[in-house]
Amino acid sequence: MSILATHQVLDAGLADWRKLAQALHARFLTRDFATGLALVAAIGDLAEDTDHHPDLVLTYPHVDVKLLSHDAGGVTTRDVELARKISLLAAERGIGADPAAPTVVELALDTADAASIGPFWAALLTGDAHAVDGDDVVDPTGRVPLLWFQHTDRHETPRQRFHLDVWVPHDVANARIDAAVAAGGRIVEDFEAPSFTVLADAEGNRACVCTILER
Repeated sequence: MSILATHQVLDAGLADWRKLAQALHARFLTRDFATGLALVAAIGDLAEDTDHHPDLVLTYPHVDVKLLSHDAGGVTTRDVELARKISLLAAERGIGADPAAPTVVELALDTADAASIGPFWAALLTGDAHAVDGDDVVDPTGRVPLLWFQHTDRHETPRQRFHLDVWVPHDVANARIDAAVAAGGRIVEDFEAPSFTVLADAEGNRACVCTILER
């Protein structure tokens, strides 16, 4: 099954859902634990019926859902179809969604030799030095954010430069950027917007606000 292009995901009309990085995300506002637990149980039954299983996070006020076809490495029609069914389950129970809420944070580290430092960071973050997939340190249990290595030229003096990639829904990115600037930040680079915009705080620490658009 092939991965859907960005325009195909947007054209699917999933009002409750937003694609961030590799997966579809939704937050359903259950407002109490019992309602959330019942929704999770219903989604579980649906997942068993369709043999496609989302990641679920149940908290007192909401349920977060993540959909990804792991065998394809991205969002497929299988995810879109299940997303529609989950939204229908929620709507039947009078549960609304907050499509502006989903956020994914990734860590990026500049390096001239990802192969040599990858096992260290994998062991430190996940306890498994082999938890490296290409240029990514991946925690399959979801305990820590993904760490990816950004290739740079080798430097005589070792240096370390981290930055955060903050994935937000494409239709709230400008508001998030405006809020960060209003809070004392500045835009460093926006020539790749809306794909990503580089921001910095007052001390020069950087982060990228990322969306799925124009990728």
